[in-house]
Amino acid sequence: MRFKQWAIKRKWRLGILAVLLIAYYFMLPRKLFLSPTSFVLEDSKGELLGATIASDGQWRFPADKQVPEKFEKCILAYEDKRFHYHWGVDPLSLGRAIRQNISGGRVVSGASTITMQVVRLYRNKPRNLWQKAIEMLMATRLEFSRSKKSILALYAGNAPFGGNVVGLEAAAWRYYGRNANQLSWAETATLAVLPNSPALIHPGRNRTTLMRKRNDLLKKLWQNGTIDSATCALSSIEPLPDKPHPLPQLAPHLLDRFRADYKKHPTEAPTRLRSSLNGELQENVNDILLRHHRQFRANGINNAAALVLDVETGLALAYVGNVYDPADPEMESYVDVIQAPRSPGSTLKPLLYAAMLNDGLLLPHTLVADVPTQMGGYVPQNFDLGYDGAVPASQALARSLNIPAVRMLQQYRSERFLLLLRKLGISTMSKPAYHYGLSMILGGGETSLWELAGVYASLARTMLHLEQYNGKYDADDYHAPGYRPDVTLPSRHVPSQYGLLDASAIWYAFQAMEEVMRPGEEFVWQQFSSSKRIAWKTGTSFGFRDGWAIGVTPQHVVGVWVGNADGEGRPGLTGISTAAPVMFDIFRLLRTSGSFPAPVAKLRNIAVCRQSGYRAGEYCGDADMLAVPAAGLRSAVCPYHQLIHLDATGRYRVTADCEPPHRMQHKPWFVLPPAMEHYYKATHSYAALPPWKPGCITETEQGRSMELIYPRPQARIYVPVELDGSRGQTVFKATHRHPGARIFWHLDNAFVGTTTDFHQMPLRPSAGKHVITIVDDDGEQVRQTFEILEKEK
Repeated sequence: MRFKQWAIKRKWRLGILAVLLIAYYFMLPRKLFLSPTSFVLEDSKGELLGATIASDGQWRFPADKQVPEKFEKCILAYEDKRFHYHWGVDPLSLGRAIRQNISGGRVVSGASTITMQVVRLYRNKPRNLWQKAIEMLMATRLEFSRSKKSILALYAGNAPFGGNVVGLEAAAWRYYGRNANQLSWAETATLAVLPNSPALIHPGRNRTTLMRKRNDLLKKLWQNGTIDSATCALSSIEPLPDKPHPLPQLAPHLLDRFRADYKKHPTEAPTRLRSSLNGELQENVNDILLRHHRQFRANGINNAAALVLDVETGLALAYVGNVYDPADPEMESYVDVIQAPRSPGSTLKPLLYAAMLNDGLLLPHTLVADVPTQMGGYVPQNFDLGYDGAVPASQALARSLNIPAVRMLQQYRSERFLLLLRKLGISTMSKPAYHYGLSMILGGGETSLWELAGVYASLARTMLHLEQYNGKYDADDYHAPGYRPDVTLPSRHVPSQYGLLDASAIWYAFQAMEEVMRPGEEFVWQQFSSSKRIAWKTGTSFGFRDGWAIGVTPQHVVGVWVGNADGEGRPGLTGISTAAPVMFDIFRLLRTSGSFPAPVAKLRNIAVCRQSGYRAGEYCGDADMLAVPAAGLRSAVCPYHQLIHLDATGRYRVTADCEPPHRMQHKPWFVLPPAMEHYYKATHSYAALPPWKPGCITETEQGRSMELIYPRPQARIYVPVELDGSRGQTVFKATHRHPGARIFWHLDNAFVGTTTDFHQMPLRPSAGKHVITIVDDDGEQVRQTFEILEKEK
């Protein structure tokens, strides 16, 4: 019976013990501190770039796992010198405190260890004997679950340091403007005494008490051999901190983006981010933008942004979302322009050039028409309002000519180009292709500096991986940029037989971009072997609202935007005059060298007509071998070289109807359409076709010597009303191959005049549809319909 009772009692005791052990085990949560923390942004080396105050109004950085050695020695000497030798409760300190409190008749010493103080900070309960007992019990439990270093880090990260400053790291930045690892012994000792009496930090009070406590701690450090006497003496005369320092604001816009991204996808990860930014580069880019901004402000331009990407990783090395001056509301410096959709101007032209090379629609130097152009109601103009007649596609890109670009997009099709842009990573152009039309290539859509720089970084990365892929392109190279080294950047896989863009097409686009004239340097930079090879492109949006510059090297992509965040346009706000100088100043900071290697495995040698840039046909007299993208093998044969028949003298063109074949001379001739020829021969060496031998022209040759330049077929023209209420004049323009030829003009079959040499005819047609007819002395005739609109559409 006794044994049975003993066994029952034993079970009860074991059960109670088990319950107590379980309660002891679960008396502390897995995570002690749940208070909101500041969002902290660091550069790639861990240097602070910026931080925000926590949502509860406290400067509380996420606790660091490492405590600076100086602070560890200071806090242990001041608070818990046997920290490394007890299990949460120091019996010697406890006995001393009891003896002092009894003899003094009041609380003289609390005997709290660092571990107990961590528990007290976590519980935040009133101080009394019962709570002290609970703290002691929980401190032992904390010692079993955490290492000494972890406990010390919890204390340093959550102790109060006066005012709204919590944690050692926040205190170091607020009171000394530096990282805690960079503090002197005097500065560290000052912070070590504050958690015990945080009110001492008030800049206007308690200075003597704070100084005494700090110096007492320095003496302890000298006495225990931590510092020598000279260090102690010098540290004792260092001044105390004054008013709190503002935290760095080197990347405020990226900090805001980090905070926004974190709130979209909240996790238990700390609100501290070691970003991919290079702190020194970030600071220098900020300075460059500020320096140029002083000039921009004189023209009413308030905002500028710059982004530097590492090509290999696609990560941001510098991120300046705007010139930052929150004190001036007019500047709207809070707007992160790097993420803002803006009109890209001409910065998409290299992508179209590469796409057409990729598909064999042109060769690198194929002539593209540059003549007055009207497509429906759309009339593109070159920036200089001039015309070349015909220009090699590579030069059209290097010179950023608008009319050739629009004609190229018309050939490639806007629907197809928009699909390509989306595959490359431009998500901002979400509307159908007809919404943007052909103006898409001149900035008719919108994209962000972030996405645009990411596209060019992906193009450059493709060139760097040629050997890895054995000369084959892989579309996985395309992915958006990033700023977090801890996050793997997603790839945009677009399976295709030939890839999204062939490496050889990209290489030719970069080659053309390298030939762009740098602002203020003409072509002189090419004469210096030390000059950096940079493929770059500028852009200017309609109305002078956005100035862009994007530059690419094998190592870096630099993107710059200049303008007004509210969209206000300013005279002279062009990419070449505002954004390009900033971009080149940034490139001077970067260690970049070399140029992109030619993708030899992806190139094919073919004969190319020297004059037209097309694949050489049988009548091309001068042909060169050129390495072109593989798709160039199926490109069109030169349409501008033809075989002409001359009389025996070689002065006149003839046919078999007026000249015996055995007396003819047969010569290949470079012949452009009349409108192209009209502008081309003004700036190029061009041999015009010989005239027809009198009486030799036939009906089959009609209409080949002249062309209407304006209006284009089916044109719809709005003519503004003059001040007197009458309709303004419309100037009709034509060209003829033969100097001195006369052209007879007819409007709706009514004769209106004759022109010689300079073929322009001002007329005032009424509203509605009309027919303009021109006839030359040989009877050649060109007819064209057009419409005069009542109102502008």
